[in-house]
Amino acid sequence: MKALRFDRTGSLGELHLSEVDIPSPRKGEVLIKIRAAAINPSDVKNVLGKMKQTVLPRTPGRDFAGVILQGSEGLVGQEVFGTGGDLGFLRDGSHAEYLIVPSDAAVPKPPSFSFEEAAAFGLGYMTAWYAVVTNAQIQAGETILILGVTGAVGSAAARIASSKGARVIGTIRSGSDQASIAGLPVDDYINLAAESLPEAVMSRTSDRGVDVVLDVVGGPMFEPCVRSLAHRGRQVVIANTGDPRVVFNLVDFYHREGRILGVDTLKLTFNESADILWGLLPGIEKGLYPAPPLETCRLEDAAEAYQRINSGAAKKKIVIVN
Repeated sequence: MKALRFDRTGSLGELHLSEVDIPSPRKGEVLIKIRAAAINPSDVKNVLGKMKQTVLPRTPGRDFAGVILQGSEGLVGQEVFGTGGDLGFLRDGSHAEYLIVPSDAAVPKPPSFSFEEAAAFGLGYMTAWYAVVTNAQIQAGETILILGVTGAVGSAAARIASSKGARVIGTIRSGSDQASIAGLPVDDYINLAAESLPEAVMSRTSDRGVDVVLDVVGGPMFEPCVRSLAHRGRQVVIANTGDPRVVFNLVDFYHREGRILGVDTLKLTFNESADILWGLLPGIEKGLYPAPPLETCRLEDAAEAYQRINSGAAKKKIVIVN
């Protein structure tokens, strides 16, 4: 079978298309014919050597959608999708023609989704759900501030929070972001190019602050997010840009009785990842959780797609199709 492989890290030039043996499933596993597999920024970082847990040589890829070819009799022929676990890090991932995963990692593909949409859906929505629902425990009537609300995770978080009955405030940085926000369930937005975050949040919440912050930036935005919290507000941090060391007013923080929660989806097992996808299925079928905008490429062209994602040239989720 054809598979993307890298034997060393540090450069995307290490990624190459190879011919390898089709793997054989062991007990409790399934062999999936990959129909579509999304490329995520974490896949790019993996090849660049920023995922220290990775064991080489490796096939990358965390998201998949396809058809079960081998496994227990009741599963063969099922159309499935999935994400998470140690795919692409400790076991070979989905950027190949075939994939082996534990049987409980494969979730039935929603009938309303194409294979491409199912592959593009997984990681962004799983991360958003894990941050907003599992960790922040968003409640109806609460207000959430989402940094980067037009991004893959941010837009998914906006849809999830809105479906739970929360008020959504999102941040944008440009006019193009403002155009993108029109299709999202965002009740208010803050243009960070024109407004200071804490002051803008307070003006939109009658000086109360927000119950939850989804911080997808970290670094320079960490302290402004802390200052935007309401009493007993929760700040969920899922990423960092720039200096990982941050400074904030501890006295102000503990007087707010604030909460800071770190989220790392790389720690989720296959079972935990699949449980989240199962929890998202009803919302998919109700039309609440659409797949993100996507474009496709062939496996032969996927290495170039990695370059586009790394340079910031890709504006949609890129999905490999077989």
